[in-house]
Amino acid sequence: MSFARWCRVILIAALVPSVPSAFAQLSLRPVDQAASQPEFFTFRAHLQAAIAGRDASAVLAVVHKRIKNSFGGDGGVEEFKQKWKLGERDSALWKELGTVLALGGSFDRDGRFIAPYVFSRWPEKANSFDNVAIIGTNVRVREAPRNDSTVVGSLNFAVMPLLKEQSGHEGWTAIRQRNGKTGYVLSQYARSPIGYRAIFERIDNRWQLTAFVAGD
Repeated sequence: MSFARWCRVILIAALVPSVPSAFAQLSLRPVDQAASQPEFFTFRAHLQAAIAGRDASAVLAVVHKRIKNSFGGDGGVEEFKQKWKLGERDSALWKELGTVLALGGSFDRDGRFIAPYVFSRWPEKANSFDNVAIIGTNVRVREAPRNDSTVVGSLNFAVMPLLKEQSGHEGWTAIRQRNGKTGYVLSQYARSPIGYRAIFERIDNRWQLTAFVAGD
C-alpha cells in the first residue's frame, strides 16, 4: 500500500463515527431457581393458579401483613388491597403479578426468592434506567414502530440501550442498536429492570409475599 493510500484509509477511518462502548450488547438469559426448593416451587404454582383464577382471597392469604407496596407509602395489606382494587375482577394485579412470576427469578443470599430474573440478575454494569432487557429469542427489530416496517435485525435475550424520548409509540419500545441506529421492538418483548418485581420470604414457617414494587 502506498503512503498516499495509507493516509486516505486513516482519514476515512477517523471520519467514521464509532459506536460508544455503552452500546456493546450484553446478554441476560432467563433464570428460574424455584425448582431448587420444592416447597417454594409448589407454593409458587399454587399462587399462579390463584392468579389465573383471579382468586383474591387466595392471593391475600400469602401477602405479608407489612408488605411493601411502594417506596413512599406505609405498606401493609389494606394498602395493597386498595392499590390493586382487589374488589374488582379486572384488577391490574392479575396481569402484573402473573407476568412477574412467569419470568422466573432467583434466590438471594438471605434465602429470599426475587422475581423476575430481569431484576434479580440484572448486570451491574448496565444502568437500570437507561436499558431494557429483551425477553425472547429472534425478537424482530424494525426500522419504524409499525408491524409492516422493515426488519433491520433480531435479538436474543439481550440488554439494549433504551431511547426514552422515542418510545412514545403505544406497543413499541425504541432501542439503540449496536450500529448506533434507532430500532423498535414490540414492548411485550422488552422489560425494564425497574418494572414490577416481587420478593418472597419464608416467615413463620410459610412463604409470604413481602414486597411488590416498581421503580427505584
